[in-house]
Amino acid sequence: MTDQYAVEIDAVIEYIRENIQEPLPLSHLAKYVAYSPYHFSRIFKQKTGLPPHYYVSSLRLQKAKDLLLHTNLSVRDIGMEIGQQSLGTFTTRFTERIGVTPAEFRNSAVHADYRLRRLKGLNDWTDSLLLTSNTHAKVEGTVHADASFEGVILIGLFAKPIPEGLPLYGTLLSSLGTFCFTGVKPGKYYLMATSVSWEMQARDILLPYSTLRARLKAPIIIKRNTIVPHQHVTLREPQLDDPPILVSIPLLMNNFLNRVLKN
Repeated sequence: MTDQYAVEIDAVIEYIRENIQEPLPLSHLAKYVAYSPYHFSRIFKQKTGLPPHYYVSSLRLQKAKDLLLHTNLSVRDIGMEIGQQSLGTFTTRFTERIGVTPAEFRNSAVHADYRLRRLKGLNDWTDSLLLTSNTHAKVEGTVHADASFEGVILIGLFAKPIPEGLPLYGTLLSSLGTFCFTGVKPGKYYLMATSVSWEMQARDILLPYSTLRARLKAPIIIKRNTIVPHQHVTLREPQLDDPPILVSIPLLMNNFLNRVLKN
């Protein structure tokens, strides 16, 4: 992508963020930068990894998360705020893409603090999920960071280039360094990571706007009987074109703790 396209797509993303409560059809977004809908969709996906409509819906779900934590609006009203006319449709989409229901998310602040404290007290971070399979492929790599960091790193292989729902393969790390996923079936995966510092408050964990994060824009392709190259990801400050972190971080923490404490 040329620098010109990058600047224009950044301008569209700023426009989307500032007008997320308004209807944002493809034709309107394309017109904003004077491109045809087809050409705009192509360069937008090239920049962000997501089609425009999916990117917009992701930001709306992020807005819903914010409203759940910072207002007393009902779940139905929050769904209306982000353009979902049906309570059932909003609840289903939220649950699929966040990993918990809107009500569970609203009540999860106390769980976030508790689980972070439990993680900080762990002595053994051996993930039983990574020890159970010797079949299929292995994805190994190293996590680096552009800034000093002390806390927990959440890393996973996702089906789409956005951290939502549960990763197909995921774990937590107690520090920068190496990671390994075993038993990875053939397919296409997107490697992404985020971080939670030990000093973070619950609401910052639930709404990770400013956390260090990492993503490989190119997918990892797993084929039978092939060796996957060593992957390198670098935690960095958020960038404008990063997709929102929709996945429920407390849920990932809880799943990891359950596996580790069974060892």
